[in-house]
This record gives sequence, structure tokens and C-alpha cells, in this order.
Amino acid sequence: MKEGDWPSIVITGPTASGKGALGFELAARLGGEIISLDSMKVYREMEVGTAKPPASRRERVPYHLLDLKEPHESFSVGEYLPLLEEKLSEVAARKRPAILVGGTALYLKAFVDGFQAGPVANWQLRERLFDEAAQNGLEELHARLRAADPKAATKIHPKDARRIVRALEVLEATGTPISEAWAWGAEAHRAGALRIFGVEWPREDLYARIDRRVERMVEGGLFEEALRLQQRTPPLSRCAAQSIGLKEIWRGVAEGRPRADIVAKVQQETRRFAKRQMTWFRKLPIEWLSPPAQDQDAAAPALADEVLRKLLVREPSGGPPAA
Repeated sequence: MKEGDWPSIVITGPTASGKGALGFELAARLGGEIISLDSMKVYREMEVGTAKPPASRRERVPYHLLDLKEPHESFSVGEYLPLLEEKLSEVAARKRPAILVGGTALYLKAFVDGFQAGPVANWQLRERLFDEAAQNGLEELHARLRAADPKAATKIHPKDARRIVRALEVLEATGTPISEAWAWGAEAHRAGALRIFGVEWPREDLYARIDRRVERMVEGGLFEEALRLQQRTPPLSRCAAQSIGLKEIWRGVAEGRPRADIVAKVQQETRRFAKRQMTWFRKLPIEWLSPPAQDQDAAAPALADEVLRKLLVREPSGGPPAA
């Protein structure tokens, strides 16, 4: 491929899969720029828990869409997409490949399939619904959604509190089912100019990587960061507080539990999160990569070689060699 002919490249996968290392490796080789595809890395002051790229990487490769918001501010996919389009245009104007790196599946699905923003948030109504969920259980709210908007209920997991509440909020605020406003199923974004690669480990290996990663985060100051954020004024927004590790540490410390127990809980919740990510990813046109049985730093160069071979030899459909 000639300079400027590279498609937009997406590197995704579950947490701790090594996508960050792979994205950096590709950007360094191609002279590319990385655009974050992560709903938590948009927040300032949240470094350890969101696993932001270290300064050593940022000094070598340009990174975009990091540190956009203060932790007390909300952020949504509707806000993210225009910023993404803007950065893609800027990178294209510099004739450099854009490499989207991250594991926020909702952002990726909205980018690929299209997205139509719903009504603005009704925070009073939303808080009431969250209170109802706390009092009566999510099952009751999901049953209510199933009766009023069965199409939405089939797409929203019964334990996905945020999306259940949002669907009921839209229904109560507007009288219109949220499923009627969805734009999923539109044509793929930039058909022929977007390649999505995912890093997939065997489950046991991924879970072991998650456990080790959480341990490294703890060594890097995860507890200290979480407790500092807990005392922050203004307090964290509901969006920012969804970062895995925060609530587990806050609750565990408040209950006086041993640190080892709290760490184990963070590891468990992170593994569950990875499983939910894979459920989303299975609905997307991802070309999966199988890493060699090596650690993250050693695996990234081998995976970068594989990605480049796929980009240079074949189209995503398995068609003829690229010109």
C-alpha cells in the first residue's frame, strides 16, 4: 500500500488482552496515530484504574481522545462519535494511518453500525429509576421494559442496569420506545476503509492475565487513586464511577475487609466485565487474532506482523490481493 492508502484500523478485545501494546506497536511501525476507543480514559485524574498508556509511549506516538473530561462530568457515546470523526479527519489530512485502540464495545458498535442520539438525559427520572432498581431489583425493571418495549428488552441484558434504566427513562419521558430510535443495522462505516482486529486469548489465559494486571495496578497505586477519587469534590459522576475497581475498593475499605480480599473482588469483577465485552464483540465484524503463548510485550510484535500481513495481502472479505 502507498502512503495515505491505509484503512482506518481498529484494535480491540477484552480488558488485559494486550490491545494497547499491539496498537502502539502498529502505530510505531507505520508512523500512525492512536485514537482511544475507551469510555473511561476520557477522564482526567484516573490514570491507574483506566490503564492509560504510559508517558514512554505517548512520547513516541500521538494519542488522541484521552483526558477530555473532569471526573465529575458525564460523557456519552453521542458526545464521543463527533470527536472521533473530527480526529479521523485530522489524521487523514496528515496522511497518517489512524489506529483506534480500545475495548468499549458500545462505542465501536455505534461507529460501525451507526448511532442516533436519543433524548437528553432526564436526571431526576433516571435517579428515581435507579432507586427503584436498588429497592425492587433489576429483574422487576427488566420485566417492566419487556412488557413496554420487548424489542429493547431482547437486546438489553437483564443485569445491565444502565441500559435498562435509560430505556425506561426514554419511554417515560417521551412516550416512545427507545428501540424505535435506534439506528443499529445501518451500512458499515466507511465500507472498505475500516479493518477491525481483535486480540483473543483462551479464557484461562485471559483470566490469568487479568489477575496479574490487577496486581500490577495495585502495586502502581490503584488503592491510593481510588480513595483519593472517593474524597474528591465535586464527587465523581455516575459515568466515571463505573470504572472497575473504584466501588469494590470503596466498599471493601469501608467494611474493613483485608486488602487481599478486595483485590480478589476487583479481579472477579474484571473477569466478569471481560465476559460481557466478548458478548458484545461477537456481534461485530472482527478479525480475531490468536496471540502466541508469550507475555504481552513479546506477543505484540508477532501480532503486529500478522495484522500487517492481513492488511497487505487480503481484503476483509477474503478477496483478491490488494493492489
